[in-house]
Amino acid sequence: MIDAEKKRQSRKSVRQSAWIILDGGFARRPCTVIDLSVTGAKIDVNDTSAASAGFQLTFSPDARTGRRCQAVWRSGTTLGVRFIA
Repeated sequence: MIDAEKKRQSRKSVRQSAWIILDGGFARRPCTVIDLSVTGAKIDVNDTSAASAGFQLTFSPDARTGRRCQAVWRSGTTLGVRFIA
């Protein structure tokens, strides 16, 4: 099995509302998590510039914690992000 096939099998389609948290929690942008894996996610955002640097991804608008992320690819309003430890 090739790596691309393994990657697709390990992703889970979620189509769930989420938020990108910027600037130490002072700015939030809505997004949709399209799919999710152990190492990252594919998200859709209205403003891709909001995710230009590292950010947190959370499933609650008032969450104080989330997964630290970094965008690794972009296609229109869709971003591929990897989780940072």
